[in-house]
Amino acid sequence: MSNSFFVPFKTLIYSILFIILFISIFFIPIFPDSFNSYSYSDGSNLVIDISSSGYAWPSPGYTTINSYFGYRTSPTAGASSYHSGLDIGAPEGSKLIAVTSGEITFASFLGGGGYTITLTSGNMKFTYCHVSPNYIVEVR
Repeated sequence: MSNSFFVPFKTLIYSILFIILFISIFFIPIFPDSFNSYSYSDGSNLVIDISSSGYAWPSPGYTTINSYFGYRTSPTAGASSYHSGLDIGAPEGSKLIAVTSGEITFASFLGGGGYTITLTSGNMKFTYCHVSPNYIVEVR
């Protein structure tokens, strides 16, 4: 066999490697490898980690994601197959924290979202749905 038989395959492999390298450099986000830890004390020794990008996880101590953003199998009859949020599993009565600094722009019952709190920060909105009706924030 001649080497000319393998030239198209060699070219294909180099092309694929180039594409992977290009995507890795320009489209895969760089995650910070360090977090700044700020302590919050309410008697329970709750520690809140704030990333270098300025965001905190909204439910300290609970990281199980029950339903991801995007298309999914509907959990109940009549529910949408497109989920526009991220469901974090936490027991009733768990503490929630603001993911960033901002202003509470909505705090009330909101249909399918149940009791809902919306935090607005600049041009971004963070909405907490299915929260306990015993929250201590208010719209300003």
